[in-house]
Amino acid sequence: MPPHPSPARGTDFKSVPLRRDILVRHMPRRRLKQPVILVHGGCGMRRPTARQKAILRQAVKTGYVLLEEGGSALEAVEAAVVYLERSGEFNAGKGAKRQQDGVARLDASIMDGRDLSAGAVAGIEGILTPVRLARVVMEQTPHVLMIGEAARKLARRFKIETYRFPPVAKKPLAEPLAKFGTVGAVALDRQGRVAAATSTGGISSMLPGRVGDSPLIGAGTYADDHSGAVSMTGEGEAIIRAGLAKEICLLMEQGLSPRAAGRQALRRMRLRTNGHAGAIILRMDGTFALLHTTLTMIAGYQTGQAGKAAGRFQLV
Repeated sequence: MPPHPSPARGTDFKSVPLRRDILVRHMPRRRLKQPVILVHGGCGMRRPTARQKAILRQAVKTGYVLLEEGGSALEAVEAAVVYLERSGEFNAGKGAKRQQDGVARLDASIMDGRDLSAGAVAGIEGILTPVRLARVVMEQTPHVLMIGEAARKLARRFKIETYRFPPVAKKPLAEPLAKFGTVGAVALDRQGRVAAATSTGGISSMLPGRVGDSPLIGAGTYADDHSGAVSMTGEGEAIIRAGLAKEICLLMEQGLSPRAAGRQALRRMRLRTNGHAGAIILRMDGTFALLHTTLTMIAGYQTGQAGKAAGRFQLV
């Protein structure tokens, strides 16, 4: 292509045609991030079954496929958690534990790191995928946390899938060990945004009305594009008292790696509360850690071709 003639002195530059090939060639392009997703299915003292590992691996894949196709981190964490809620193999959704009156009351939360939007539900009955209801709270109401029957009415309005839990005897003090624990996910999408989600059925032998850390933003769930994303599992009362998810994110914002931030926060929690927990931690640069103070934590991750699902990661 011949060079464009230089405009004469006094020329009105608004009338000079622009070389689109030069503009496109020199226009800065936003560098896309390598997607990352981490998913957990609870921590404890027993080992997960092969079936539970396979289900968790599929949950990781479900979320990562969305990220690879350009989906948001929020969509990915919701999809991964919904997969585990539906499975019946974890203490969330279909597999939720019962409170002492024999009723399953579920908690969940979700958070978008772009603008700190968050939604949560607590003590809800008869809902199969409470994390979806948490997203409704975030996107369709001005609130962050809704509880009980009012949250159920919201679920009916937005057609969130219901589930009839099989009846059991009241005060089920000895629950079967088949189900594993609380579930959660964190993700980084191609646009560099993070999100986190957590869902649970609570703990064994809990009083009716008990609520743990999973629906509490800053305790069991946190995501901030200025630091990263965290989802917790373990002893909810200890996690709440330590404000773990937010503390880990603040430590990463101060420059600590996910591993260093998680280890510092988990050790402080153990020192101050004598509690136990596990965490999946993702920083904005794509680095991550899967940590637990218990013997096991079923979890998995995928980023590019690298991925793993196992019953044990880094013990703190």
